[in-house]
Amino acid sequence: MKSVSRLRFAHLPTPIEEMPRLSAELGGPRLFIKRDDQTGLALGGNKTRKLEFLVAEAQDQRARVMISAGAMQSNHCRQTAAAAARFGMECILVLNGKHPEQPSANLMLDFLFNADVVWVEDRKDRDAVLQHTYDTALANGSQPYLVPYGGSSPTGALGYAFAVEELMQQKLKPDWIIFGTSSGGTHAGLTLGARLFNCEAKILGISIDEPVRALKANVSALASAASEKLGARIQFSGDDVLANDDYCQSGYGVFGEQEREAINLFAGKEGLLLDPVYTGRAAAGMIDLIRRGVIQKNETVLFWHTGGQPALFAEKYQPEIL
Repeated sequence: MKSVSRLRFAHLPTPIEEMPRLSAELGGPRLFIKRDDQTGLALGGNKTRKLEFLVAEAQDQRARVMISAGAMQSNHCRQTAAAAARFGMECILVLNGKHPEQPSANLMLDFLFNADVVWVEDRKDRDAVLQHTYDTALANGSQPYLVPYGGSSPTGALGYAFAVEELMQQKLKPDWIIFGTSSGGTHAGLTLGARLFNCEAKILGISIDEPVRALKANVSALASAASEKLGARIQFSGDDVLANDDYCQSGYGVFGEQEREAINLFAGKEGLLLDPVYTGRAAAGMIDLIRRGVIQKNETVLFWHTGGQPALFAEKYQPEIL
């Protein structure tokens, strides 16, 4: 396996905890949770694993500015801004929306980490504005490094390929690994890692906003490209990617009854906090699949917690409405 540049600043390995009270509430199966909400950087989350490789690549390119994009309450942008601050780089974030009177939660932390924010009112314009922001920085001699949405590049995906190696060393052998998926980097890394490190679990991504066909195409392409960074190319196809888009029909960031129930169950039964957008929706999907018998009572499930809890403190997710 080829050596790849990596900065080791995440708090790893993240712990695995059993969730016996939630399992009892659902009548089985045996449930565990992988605590990637505890990766350490800026309140943790899954992007920290990706940033170990992305920041290293930026340093190899002598970049001075990290540029990325996301929603106003993006967990990825929060962690990117924190990583840039930690390693002495500037950060520019292209975010959906308008500057609020009182920044809260992730956005407040973006400003605390000294990120400059470029606002985009219409989400469909975000990619064009991101590219323009990068091109402008490049023309100005700022030596920018473009971090793709969600950190989901072949380089970023390596974070979760090696996360599977970490899991295998922790000796748990689940039948299912379940997590939220959107931009596809975490999903691609886990898919590649399962192949590299002989993990036999079903790697199921619960879609947050993408239709299954697009998700499978994106994840398989990312996993294939990421494999080349480690050695000979492994060609993945859509058939190698397990995904479910039954729970995202209401749209990105729409907080519904299923997400509400999942957040309440994890908090009330296990003292665990989920976020309203990603882990709340992924947990809701897992709970429904258990109730419908798709996941069987005698199986073992690992829910991979990708973080995001700061979004609970955004104004529209005040505790009284949960």
